Amino acid sequence: MNAEIATPTREFTQRLSATRRGARLARRLAVQQLDAWGIPYGCEPSDAVATVVAELAANAATHGRVPGRDFELRLMLGGAQVIRIEVTDTRTEKQPPSRGEVAAPPGDAEAGRGLMLVEALTLAWGVAGRPVGKTVWAEVLVAGAEQV
Repeated sequence: MNAEIATPTREFTQRLSATRRGARLARRLAVQQLDAWGIPYGCEPSDAVATVVAELAANAATHGRVPGRDFELRLMLGGAQVIRIEVTDTRTEKQPPSRGEVAAPPGDAEAGRGLMLVEALTLAWGVAGRPVGKTVWAEVLVAGAEQV
């Protein structure tokens, strides 16, 4: 399933270093931008977007990292009150599983649950190929936010 967002009414794009620090900054910038758009910090949609951005940015910095290359965070607020999150990295050969194919790690594993969170918190998510790298996108419903 390839969900498409309507023409965005608002958009935010930022390139960040493909490091753990860059991934943390992506999450902070995302909730700050949502607050500027009237989606208050700490509400359910803001928390969901923060978690999804944190997971996708961490994956870009960990698995999609190419030394010397950044990753890009893009947020779009569509007219249907859906936030589309896109995280683009420059690593083509490492592709995440498709929606519905995410398997739980062994019970004692310390990692491997990030895409399960993304799947649980989003309306849809997927991967779009690019000539160099890939874009992992996700859509979160924000209609329940107090001030949207």
